[in-house]
Amino acid sequence: MADDGFFEIYDAHHDGVRRFIQATLRDPWAADDLVQETFLRVIRKRDTLKEPSKLRPWIYSIAFNLCRDHLRRRAGASRPAQTDPETLPLLEQMPAPSSIEAALAGQQMNACLQHKLTLLPENLRTVLWLFDMEGMSQHDIAQVLGISIDNVKVRLHRGRKRLKQILQTHCTFERDERDVLVCEPVRSTVT
Repeated sequence: MADDGFFEIYDAHHDGVRRFIQATLRDPWAADDLVQETFLRVIRKRDTLKEPSKLRPWIYSIAFNLCRDHLRRRAGASRPAQTDPETLPLLEQMPAPSSIEAALAGQQMNACLQHKLTLLPENLRTVLWLFDMEGMSQHDIAQVLGISIDNVKVRLHRGRKRLKQILQTHCTFERDERDVLVCEPVRSTVT
């Protein structure tokens, strides 16, 4: 029994939930199933939401718990994960470009950053993703993950520090002939 309210919720949150699940799982096939399962649970349990202002964190809590359950099952099954970060869709968080070339450069930077985020441990990656990519408050992240706000702050700090180290180790940032900042992988100098 779906109503118009559900479709508004779905339209407003689907893309963000999808990006979050894909970033958490790093398995695009499983992500599709969990996005669907997230919204099925939203339909079934929407009457249990006591504070409508908490809708977004509630939806992300459902998604996070489904991801955690999936990762536990996958670890128990001891099968190799499909973790091809190149198949993840590009984020749409970059500012609007003024030209097609700038859009392509932005997508390349975005893809590079998204790939490097996958190198972080899950607990740091999840907090960074929710805060920086989804724009959630520290309070909402604490609710989604079931941790304290202080723990969110610590994970944000550690995650940014580790991401900075990863970027410094794996990337060089330069301005190209168009004066656009681009990320190039660090080339190993094997002699």
